[in-house]
Amino acid sequence: QVQLVESGGGLVQAGGSLILSCVASGLTFSTYSMGWIRQAPGNKREFVAGISRNVETTYYSDSVKGRFTVSRDNAKSTVYLQMNSLKPDDTAVYYCAANPNLVSVPALYDYWGQGTQVTVSS
Repeated sequence: QVQLVESGGGLVQAGGSLILSCVASGLTFSTYSMGWIRQAPGNKREFVAGISRNVETTYYSDSVKGRFTVSRDNAKSTVYLQMNSLKPDDTAVYYCAANPNLVSVPALYDYWGQGTQVTVSS
């Protein structure tokens, strides 16, 4: 059974930082690209960042480029999202997701975590 478990969300003031983690089990982690997707209330899911299975390629949405950094540790089956210079518009539930290929369309991801809430106050 595949499980993706996110952690690290919380409440932070605008301009602050958070690090999200996602630990995977039940799959061969190194054969999957990993993505971070967020969903704010009333909005559709939005791709935020992704990293290829071999760590060579990363991809970011324009809204977070330069502020967020995605990384992974295949030995720990863990993917991270370092979020800096947070804005109130970043408030959302953040999900990690897995797909064999690095894709930016949320619906194409095969496996999803339960999500972690990030709230940025102004």
